[in-house]
Amino acid sequence: MSQMPQQAAVSKCPSCEEPLESGDRFCGACGYDLSAVPARPDDSPTIALNGAVPPPSSAPDGVDWPVARDSDGFGRPAPVHAAAEVPGTDSGGSPLPPHPPAAPPMPSAAPPMPPGTPPVPRTAPGPAAPGVRFDHPAGPEQEPVHGPETGREDGREPDAYPREPDAYPREPDEYPLQAPDPRSAAAPPAPAAPPASEKVCVACRAGRVDDDGYCENCGHAQPRERDHMEQESGPVAAVSDRGLRHHRNEDAFSVGCTALPDGAPASVAIVCDGVSSATRPDDASLAASRAAGESLLAALPRGTHPQQAMHDAILAASHAVNALAEEPETAREQAPHQNAPACTLVGAVVTAGLLVVGWVGDSRVYWVPADRSAPPARLTEDDSWAAQMVAAGLMSEAEAYADERAHAITGWLGADAYELEPHTASFKPDRPGVVVVCTDGLWNYAESAEEMAEAVPLDAAARPLHSARVLVGHALDGGGHDNVTVALVPFPAPPQGAGSA
Repeated sequence: MSQMPQQAAVSKCPSCEEPLESGDRFCGACGYDLSAVPARPDDSPTIALNGAVPPPSSAPDGVDWPVARDSDGFGRPAPVHAAAEVPGTDSGGSPLPPHPPAAPPMPSAAPPMPPGTPPVPRTAPGPAAPGVRFDHPAGPEQEPVHGPETGREDGREPDAYPREPDAYPREPDEYPLQAPDPRSAAAPPAPAAPPASEKVCVACRAGRVDDDGYCENCGHAQPRERDHMEQESGPVAAVSDRGLRHHRNEDAFSVGCTALPDGAPASVAIVCDGVSSATRPDDASLAASRAAGESLLAALPRGTHPQQAMHDAILAASHAVNALAEEPETAREQAPHQNAPACTLVGAVVTAGLLVVGWVGDSRVYWVPADRSAPPARLTEDDSWAAQMVAAGLMSEAEAYADERAHAITGWLGADAYELEPHTASFKPDRPGVVVVCTDGLWNYAESAEEMAEAVPLDAAARPLHSARVLVGHALDGGGHDNVTVALVPFPAPPQGAGSA
């Protein structure tokens, strides 16, 4: 059907409101296709069903109603006018109060382009506000597209044609991260400290150590309790260290003070060295040192002679080690290669005027006088291959201890010992000094009495714990190839209550 009759009835362009001449098929200003103008309906509905209300043929109410636009040129209804654009009165006939002026446009918005201006190319949005990030870039569905006559919400001219949505979502070049929450960026609260009765991790100093020896907070493996031990009992002190080469400490010690029946003080020190080639050497040394120490501290107050008490203490230690070998038959069947636990023992008892030593194995006792001008002495003889070669006159001491069999022991405590022969000796020093009771982990680095006296600090009698630490450090500085244990006992035994400074 021809559109000419409808064209003659249109006096203004529906798009740009420019006046038209009769017979125009296109608007001379904006190029609008006048053939697309729909026919004017015969009725004048008062309720808009499609968003456009055609102007009535007359104005019976005397109001100059603006002409509504039927379409935007793309088949979509033109937007209706806002209520503020139409004057009106209230129910009493008085003019309505003026509406507040519209907010001025944002400074960043460009002024609307005049009709006919070519579309401005679409550009990427500028950077977001400082300190703000978005998880996803704006997609096509987030940016409205308007017709050429309505303009964009940001004041820029839109594209000439609406953009079709992509068939597949486009992947952004990069995924910016969400800005961190300042509350979560704060440092996490420190774990609560465990109760004072529980063991604290040596690494983080905050976590509790569980039963298997690991920190529940940081997972750090804890050092074994016996890797380094220190104890001070009155004037007696002892220190034991794992050393630098062994994976565990197989040494043990026991120190204590008591009184004789007449009230005279007595000091006790026991040092044991586990035999590494035996089964459970650490258990053997611990059992022997505890048994011998308890035996001495119980026998001396009863009036037992210190030398006899030392002999009995060695026997008690031997029984304690032998008991470790009493395993069930099934255990021996599953591990027939295991041998009995074994260890060596050396000890000293110091009273007001007597020094008693006892030993089995190659641990030693040294006497170091307070007056270093007096000669020191070694008070024990090793139960070792080297000592037997020297005693038999087959080798010199230097030759014997240079042999690889030098430290093979010939006497020890254990169920597989050939014959237990406790060695005891009594001395009555004529001057004050200090008694050094140690394992071969120390005397290997100070073998002679002179070397040991040189390593012992001058104030050892007054500061036994400090001096024991110095001697352990001497062995570690020398290489620390073995476990190191040393006990220092001042002579004569000081009165009860006196200790190291």
